[in-house]
Amino acid sequence: MDRNARIYVAGHRGLVGSALMRTLEAGEYSNFLVRTHAQLDLTNQTQVEAFFGQEKPDYVFLAAARVGGIHANDTYPAEFIRDNLAIQTNVIHAAYKNGVKRLLFLGSSCIYPRLAPQPMREEHLLTSELEPTNRPYALAKIAGIEMCWAYNRQYKTQYLAVMPTNLYGPGDNYHPENSHVIPALIRRFHEAKLANAPSVTVWGTGTPKREFLYSEDMADACVYLMNLPDAQFVPLLGQDRHDGLAPLVNIGVGHDLSIRELAETVAATVGYTGRLEFDASKPDGTPRKLMNVDRLNAMGWTARTGMREGLARAYRDFMAFQEKP
Repeated sequence: MDRNARIYVAGHRGLVGSALMRTLEAGEYSNFLVRTHAQLDLTNQTQVEAFFGQEKPDYVFLAAARVGGIHANDTYPAEFIRDNLAIQTNVIHAAYKNGVKRLLFLGSSCIYPRLAPQPMREEHLLTSELEPTNRPYALAKIAGIEMCWAYNRQYKTQYLAVMPTNLYGPGDNYHPENSHVIPALIRRFHEAKLANAPSVTVWGTGTPKREFLYSEDMADACVYLMNLPDAQFVPLLGQDRHDGLAPLVNIGVGHDLSIRELAETVAATVGYTGRLEFDASKPDGTPRKLMNVDRLNAMGWTARTGMREGLARAYRDFMAFQEKP
């Protein structure tokens, strides 16, 4: 990407989008096209087409989405499939109509089957049943991948989907009910420490295993991929390929830990010394979700931020969030 290229980061204020903005700014990109939800409703086709027609971005990072943890997915399934389908449909089609050079579509590891072989490879997409607790969201994201693939084949566009593993980092959502597991644990342990609570209850059995990637590493991988030369980038897109491998690249660290281990590590980071209890009546979700990142590693990129370092940074961000008026 040329340093003066017009870059649209959709969802620039979220966990993913803000990390992308910081990484791009550090790389001396400066010609950004950003809009808040109040300025541009991406579920509104008319607004999206008007924005693309006027601004003509060269590159698009599609990070805007309705997201949340198990509770949010279970409570608002209609919104999760409706809003995400609308956002990606409007943006991808407008990108095509207005000659965007490259588009990066941000998905989620929940696109893979509930019982996919571990670690999960890109070719495991659509090979068996999805996890029921987040199926509406997963199906929307799968449709986005298929849409990128279809446009690449029919129109020779350069749209790539990336599937980050579970993310955490600066700008996360710390809502007590609708957040993902790491920000939820950070908040719960912090509040328990302040209250001198004797114990903290964690949803589920603690046995599922999860992989976590620091958001700045994810953004670095995305920018790395968007800067690949055509000789490396185009073969990823499936423009002339019908072998079943979607234009899809996993982004992760390649190793995982149990929710119990995660909870213990977060408690230690926050400084909570009470007892951990697990509520087995609450859903565990998928037993294990570990990404195979061989495809990305072979292109020359690997994650750099260790779990303890990343959690320490995330806790500092939470404390700054708490201090905001």
